[in-house]
Amino acid sequence: MLLEFIVLSVIGIVFLIIGWLIWKWEKINLIHNYHYKNVAKADKKAYTALMGKGAITIGIGIILTGIIDFITQTGWGDCIWRLSYRWIGVYGLCRDEI
Repeated sequence: MLLEFIVLSVIGIVFLIIGWLIWKWEKINLIHNYHYKNVAKADKKAYTALMGKGAITIGIGIILTGIIDFITQTGWGDCIWRLSYRWIGVYGLCRDEI
């Protein structure tokens, strides 16, 4: 379980860093090359804020999953993962695409 905690923490931190870079530094090229070419300059700030916050939410969920699984040794961490990734993170990331 310690290895799971370490791996999930590292992956979560990577998502946090990428989300921060996308959101605060407006690094739109970290998302996909298409977005770098086709998002209007006027929409770039709002778009990167939405995408960055979604990636940060996913990262927090991954870290919480590792912590909860490490502490409880149950499946509650998976519930946190499902909530943060599938419902909040992906909805936030895909909201404008729908």
